[in-house]
Amino acid sequence: MAKKHRKAPSNQKNSTVEDSATSLSDLMSDDMLAKLKGMKQEMKAEEDMKLEQEKEKRIQERKEREKNKSFEELLEEYGYDGTKY
Repeated sequence: MAKKHRKAPSNQKNSTVEDSATSLSDLMSDDMLAKLKGMKQEMKAEEDMKLEQEKEKRIQERKEREKNKSFEELLEEYGYDGTKY
């Protein structure tokens, strides 16, 4: 005779996960939560500033490359139509 295997109820596992998630916030004081939120905002502001600086750097590099192009490169890029002048 084959015995049927029974699975353990999964409700018990889920409730312990939920309890541990809420208990973590319960264990932390309001001051600690405020500090963490402040650190999160500071890190986001630093990241945004870093991205803006990288964007400005790329723009400056593009302008510098454009400024330093040779006459030949400019002719190749924009073409030459001698009949205009």
